[in-house]
Amino acid sequence: MTVAASLVFSIVMVIVVLVMLRNGRLREKYAILWLVIGGLTIILGLFPRLLNWAASVVGVVVPSNLLFALSILLLVGVSLHVSRELTILEDETRILAEEVAILRSSVEQLQRGTQSTQATAPDPHAAAQTSLQAREEDK
Repeated sequence: MTVAASLVFSIVMVIVVLVMLRNGRLREKYAILWLVIGGLTIILGLFPRLLNWAASVVGVVVPSNLLFALSILLLVGVSLHVSRELTILEDETRILAEEVAILRSSVEQLQRGTQSTQATAPDPHAAAQTSLQAREEDK
């Protein structure tokens, strides 16, 4: 891939991230990571010799190997972050399921309690119907 193509690709990536952020399809905490990666890619696209300099500073012979190593480290970091978020969501889902089960049990107990009191108490609607029929007969 040429330098110009990588520069265009990185600019498009930054624009896509900004559009997704604006539309609410990407949260801010994830957008920061992708904007930093896009910005670094734009910088490397504008100054390709910067990668050669960084490789010589670190002691890597082939600059593309440094880029691949950094990409692998980035992917490991993203995977670790996603695993952490998934663990948090699973815990929240379990807690919510337990709370729903407790609430459902409470509602069923309340419904059983009202049904038993309704069976022993006279129906207020039936009493009202009876009194209305009695008034109509008196007329």
